Amino acid sequence: MKAQMSINNVFELANEKKEKVLIIYMTAGFPDLDRCFEMIREAESGGADIIELGIPFSDPVADGPTIQYSSQIAIEQGATLSCILERLENALIKVPVVIMTYLNPLLSIGRSELFKRLVLSRVSGLIIPDLPVEMAADWPVAAKENNLDLIMLAAPTSPPERLQEITLKSQGFIYCVSVAGTTGTRQQLDENLPVFLRQVRSMTNKSIVAGFGISTPDHISTLKPYADGFIVGSRIINAIRNNENIKNVVAGFKAATRRKKNVSCDA
Repeated sequence: MKAQMSINNVFELANEKKEKVLIIYMTAGFPDLDRCFEMIREAESGGADIIELGIPFSDPVADGPTIQYSSQIAIEQGATLSCILERLENALIKVPVVIMTYLNPLLSIGRSELFKRLVLSRVSGLIIPDLPVEMAADWPVAAKENNLDLIMLAAPTSPPERLQEITLKSQGFIYCVSVAGTTGTRQQLDENLPVFLRQVRSMTNKSIVAGFGISTPDHISTLKPYADGFIVGSRIINAIRNNENIKNVVAGFKAATRRKKNVSCDA
């Protein structure tokens, strides 16, 4: 089986194409395990560059109502970290997969066994929202030893010294949270978001990705000058709930990563 590109390679290729990276979030096991993997393949066909697969958890502190709903449905149907990883071992996913999960389920497995399972399941990266940078200790080193990227979240409320530490420790890309809150669709972006993204950009040469509330292709068009990639989550969960064509929805977002935003020539 052909090896997947690394996360860094995905960003390098997108840069060569003069486009941005599109990361599609899905809740593992929603609406059920079989259909979840069908939706992943649809997202790939629509142009998703990376899949972020959220492991359902009973206390998802970073997730808004939409993803909480999808997590609850997945839990009720028996979706667990172990069964998701087992399913990933034989899944024909061509793009890198990033697992998003909370610390408790990981600690119950043990880090050494966890990384072994992630590698076996062809997972490329790991996001742990409730693992603060101050407590990350040797997690980044251990992840890198297993050819995994530990991706850290940066919030607009973080002081500069904390942002600096996050940019140093994050691997693959830096996940810039667009709002001081939980995930969810939003009509308008925070007007201070470009300022925050520029601040992070000034601290690092690593790829910067905006997430939380990226709900329309226009959001991507607006933020293209400031980020290298975008994560779309709650909008995709809603599309699955509404029986929309996932390939077409994703294709609309991917097109925005390529489009040039109209710029006025007025002085």
